[in-house]
Amino acid sequence: MAGDQGHGDAKNPAPCMAGLGRREALHAAALGSASLLVGAPLLDARPAAAQPQALSNPMGLLRPQQNAHRNLLDISGLWDFQMDPGEEGEAAGWFRALPMPRPIVVPCSWNDLYDDARDYLGLAWYLTRIWAPAGWRAQRVFLRIGSANYAAKVWVNGTVVAEHQGGHLPFVAEIGPQLGWDQPNVIAITVENKQLLGRVPPGPGEGGGGVAGVLGGYPATTYDFFPYAGLHRQVVLYSVPAEAHIDDVTVGTTIEGSDGVVNVRVHASGGYAGQGRVRLNGAETELSFQAGSAEATLRVPSARFWAPGSPHLYPLTVTLADGQRSTDSYSLEIGIRTIAVRGSQLLLNGQPVKLTGFGKHEDFPLSGRGLNLPMWVRDYELLRWVGANSYRTTHYPYAEEAMDLADRLGVLVINEIPAVGLNFEDPPEATAQRLAQATRQLQELIARDKNHPSTILWNVANEPMGGPLLGGGPPVPEAAEAGMRFFRQIYDETRRLDPTRPVTMVGVQGGPLEWHGIFDVVCINRYYGWYTQAGRLDEGAETLARELDELNSRFGKPIIIAEFGTDTIPGVHAQPAEMWTEEYQVEFLRRYLDIAAQRPFMAGMHVWNFADFKTGQGTSRAAGMNFKGAFTRDRRPKMAAHFLRSRWAQL
Repeated sequence: MAGDQGHGDAKNPAPCMAGLGRREALHAAALGSASLLVGAPLLDARPAAAQPQALSNPMGLLRPQQNAHRNLLDISGLWDFQMDPGEEGEAAGWFRALPMPRPIVVPCSWNDLYDDARDYLGLAWYLTRIWAPAGWRAQRVFLRIGSANYAAKVWVNGTVVAEHQGGHLPFVAEIGPQLGWDQPNVIAITVENKQLLGRVPPGPGEGGGGVAGVLGGYPATTYDFFPYAGLHRQVVLYSVPAEAHIDDVTVGTTIEGSDGVVNVRVHASGGYAGQGRVRLNGAETELSFQAGSAEATLRVPSARFWAPGSPHLYPLTVTLADGQRSTDSYSLEIGIRTIAVRGSQLLLNGQPVKLTGFGKHEDFPLSGRGLNLPMWVRDYELLRWVGANSYRTTHYPYAEEAMDLADRLGVLVINEIPAVGLNFEDPPEATAQRLAQATRQLQELIARDKNHPSTILWNVANEPMGGPLLGGGPPVPEAAEAGMRFFRQIYDETRRLDPTRPVTMVGVQGGPLEWHGIFDVVCINRYYGWYTQAGRLDEGAETLARELDELNSRFGKPIIIAEFGTDTIPGVHAQPAEMWTEEYQVEFLRRYLDIAAQRPFMAGMHVWNFADFKTGQGTSRAAGMNFKGAFTRDRRPKMAAHFLRSRWAQL
């Protein structure tokens, strides 16, 4: 079938190397000094084959930092908060002051803090007052919101400066013209998380909630986790030099023998045509900018290659210079490594690697989906303890600090946009809206995370639907074809933005198999023995083994089971094992791991889930929780965690 063929030979997809190649010519639309709508940049109109191959950073996603030329001020903390169910606040001027405020923490989800806000997903206001540091007056000043879930609008001293849709990724507005330097400045942000049909992730529309119409709960969603709302990551002010400054750095790495080869591409503002330097591992190379762009290649003899167990990072610094005077600089830590697909193998630094780990969630009591650094440090310690080398950012991009820790600690990451709950039986206009939104999310994610060595795959969707769920019937031909068109476009866009990493889509049990032919790696979620063949572990295992062999025969690509697991109430036991008990969870995992171990084409196994997590209320989710975690929500190990450690820690 034509749909089974990927981009290149299905048996031997083209290898994908680490880092990024040439800079993508993307241009932000100038929307005037009063406001900035952050969304899809305007793309180069040249044919795709002629376009440069790396991502520029017009969206301001180069992470702010403090150094001799730049300033950074975190204005998170306690803000004023007020829900606005009638959406009357803008007309009433709430961007100047809230009439009945109460305190809220930034970052955090509002749902776990106030009783009347638990299930509220409508419009809400955040407001704070800050003094702009006087020493920044001669610089360009920006406001950066790390994550506003889902749709946000931002005012500074009564002027709209930004709008953004899509949680989990940062957006930026230049606010220097709106700031007062001798008075407090009022920053107001509205956020809403309405579950609308054309969004990514989509809302349920008129058909009600649940995953493809099942597992329905309250609040109604198309996905099986709680729809936490709010400002989930830090809000910061930062400044850069008023003259030309660095606004993008793209690093690509290859390996030649024992040497590492590092290509660095730099973009500077304002069409900068001066000089600069790049310094790596004690060596320094000159940069000569033309129309704001420059590049250099550095060789690191006898390099230490980045990998789990040896996650060496090299400090890299880029500088703009006016003669001997440095005018701007930017530093980051890079890992020298390659990632490639060859036949049915996933290769890290030219050697086969098999992923062991989990799907996860940014989910914890009280903070909800808000950034929780103690949680992240503990989670990485538990990943080390259990012997996992990887995880997937289910089902949205995680915090930048989580990516930093993955780089530092040597954890491999499948990095995912929030495209969960897609259903190609929905109206074509909804699919078109979702394609536009998913494309913007990919652009923002790759711009943000392209230099992290820990990111080894981009995932463009989780469990898209093309018909009945869990094999309840064959896929609907029209829906399957709509999905083919969607995924061809999203694959091509991902590889255009970053031709160096493999791309995948995580398929649902019973979903159209031809979609996997588009991608470099076959990722599937399977629950034989739980959602189907419930209580019949041996029968479920036989079905899984048969399907894996069929997938290998059909595609000849690396296969990863990206989710498998059972709901398990902590402390519930039975002999013989029964569903919902800790024993049943262990026996389920044992069978899946044994089947994978017998098949050399299997590239990874990710248990669903790392820890129990919050869901909406419903008859299928006891206590409003998904209990598939190997750890409890507060990170206590179940029997499954000890079992996985016995299998993985000795590898």
